[in-house]
Amino acid sequence: MIRIRHFLRTVTACCLLVGLAPVGSALPEEPQVFEFNSYKDIVELFDQLGYTEAAWNEGLREVNRVYLQNMPSRWRQKHSSEVEIKMKKELFLRTLAPLVLRSNELIMEERAQLLAMLEVGLSDDPWLRALAEKYRVAKPEDPAPGPQQLDELLHRVDFVPNSLALAQTIEESGWGTSRFADVGNAMFGQWAWGEDAIKPEQQRSGKGNYGIRAFDSPQDSVNGYMLNINSHPAYADLRNKRAVIRSEGRAPGGPELTDTLLKYSERGQHYVDTLNSIMRVNKLVEIDEAHLVDPVILLVPVGEGAD
Repeated sequence: MIRIRHFLRTVTACCLLVGLAPVGSALPEEPQVFEFNSYKDIVELFDQLGYTEAAWNEGLREVNRVYLQNMPSRWRQKHSSEVEIKMKKELFLRTLAPLVLRSNELIMEERAQLLAMLEVGLSDDPWLRALAEKYRVAKPEDPAPGPQQLDELLHRVDFVPNSLALAQTIEESGWGTSRFADVGNAMFGQWAWGEDAIKPEQQRSGKGNYGIRAFDSPQDSVNGYMLNINSHPAYADLRNKRAVIRSEGRAPGGPELTDTLLKYSERGQHYVDTLNSIMRVNKLVEIDEAHLVDPVILLVPVGEGAD
């Protein structure tokens, strides 16, 4: 059994393991907190957990529940330019992968509950109504969802391939080095309007007072991306193709769905080609087979450049 508590006492004087109330929905156990001053602390923690490239290359498809709570500014401003490219990529993927898998896990929990309710005909249940509103199938003033709305809801409440989500966060955040990732945990470049949006350094004319949506944590950003893919009209083609693949008894992989994301970026086909290249070069398809394993550890940056 891995002795994380002992490891945290010895790796650095500034690392601390304490109890914390669960964050989010239905976490498997009370999380522990790992405070880190440097990416090197995270590398050592991953080594201690056996969450390594060597284990992955041996065919172990386990992803530890290590959840980054904030993208530290020192990653963009200092560490990303110091670390060698191979380590930079590996560290980013191993830190973001648990967030992607966790988001999909929550979606599949929603789907399982939705299927159970549809089986017994609980169409007027408050939870189901809230889910329909969340996925933009119904409005608060609407009556109970009808059969057509419920079919569409089931169409939307489904996972986004891990490899695709990771390819997009790599491209949109520049391996976590973008200004938006730094100041707003914005890992997917989702647009927003109004004063709360992070303004680009040079706004394009004719687009209004737009910016990039900020999030309280990287996990919130991943969750927001998943919901965007699963509810926005622009990505109906992805949901339709995913449903067709499901009807064939298969789980869709990232490369199968990239051609449905022409509207995600103004770059269109070039953007799609870039995603396919990222998945191929970084062998991301393998992570579509991954699953989460305990314990739950919250990665909390502390010290200089933690914000």
